[in-house]
Amino acid sequence: MDYAKAFSQALQNLKDEGRYRVFADIRRNRGLFPAARQFMPDGSRAITVWCSNDYLGMAQHPAVLAAMHEALDTAGAGSGGTRNISGTSHYHVELEAELADLHGKEAALVFTSAYVANDTTLATLQRLLPGSVIFSDEKNHASMIAGIRHGGGDKRIWRNNDLKDLEAKLRQVGCDVPKIIAFESIYSMDGLMAPIAGICDLAEKYNALTYLDEVHAVGMYGARGGGLAERDGVMQRVDIINGTLAKGFGIMGGYIAASADLCDAIRSYAPGFIFTTSLAPAIAAGAVASIRHLKTSQAERELHQERARTLKSRLKASGLPVMDNPSHIVPVLVGDPVLCKRITDALLDRFAIYVQPINYPTVPRGTERLRLTPTPQHSDADIDRLVAALRALWTEMGMPFEGQQAQAAE
Repeated sequence: MDYAKAFSQALQNLKDEGRYRVFADIRRNRGLFPAARQFMPDGSRAITVWCSNDYLGMAQHPAVLAAMHEALDTAGAGSGGTRNISGTSHYHVELEAELADLHGKEAALVFTSAYVANDTTLATLQRLLPGSVIFSDEKNHASMIAGIRHGGGDKRIWRNNDLKDLEAKLRQVGCDVPKIIAFESIYSMDGLMAPIAGICDLAEKYNALTYLDEVHAVGMYGARGGGLAERDGVMQRVDIINGTLAKGFGIMGGYIAASADLCDAIRSYAPGFIFTTSLAPAIAAGAVASIRHLKTSQAERELHQERARTLKSRLKASGLPVMDNPSHIVPVLVGDPVLCKRITDALLDRFAIYVQPINYPTVPRGTERLRLTPTPQHSDADIDRLVAALRALWTEMGMPFEGQQAQAAE
């Protein structure tokens, strides 16, 4: 076996498909986001970031930074180990209490990322519920798919947000069989929203647990930032909520919120929790500060929604192919991995605008896209520069504008 050749060929395959990704070397500028600096062999320059999942800019918020500085000065850098040994601190206990309160649940359990939370919890649930069947939305995140596979149990895939298809599949399984319906509130690449109430209706009818990934909604929707389930008034009907501290809240880490016994069972049985060093105290403290602020402040959410609406409107008015959705996600369809990479390279190299291409396996082949993430900190001038740059590149590369596509279809 020529190991070096195998690795080299694997990389070449990605490059041939146009899917090989190059990470930009950037540093965010405290207090000036979305401004950042890009570092290159011959120096550095100012750029504007348009692909950060720090949706509300909370990683720059003074209250968050102050809490992290205080925790660092008080407790030091690391957590000391896994939660089972010496890695549980007062900061972790406070954080889980804040999260349980945010979602109206008895308890919460913090993980090092929402990916780990999904993977670990969904796999462990299948071991705790022998013979269970998981009903997974076809657009579920890779972390949910991984957890379902690692659990090794029976699974059924239902069409995205299709209640009729979900009920047809639930009907095939006996009421006495344990069932888990796993879905997301906002699907991050299309920006589509789940009919949470309708899914809860079916769960109650067919005696199923509901497992809701609110990663792209926590902090962003609801009166206190509890997510889409809070906004829709159905939070209490959802059994298990998964969320992240790394997007709307601007820090890092993931969690589940549910009943006390369920969280305790996951804590006691899940390898991904038991054998992983816990979050650093400063990270937990920053997350607590962010959650507390967004429980009472509407300003960030309101301005963020306005910025998303404005960007979508400007892109559509310019004839750029924005994919319609009701959320804050702004996907612009390209449909070709090579073109997608050429556009994002040109945006950075020529216009100092940082956007990463989105391609397979994140989205299906043929649906490659730009995924733009406006924040409250993006100005009208930032939007003007982005739209002008995209229009210029669409023209240069001979890509059709929306009006031209409609005329061609006729």
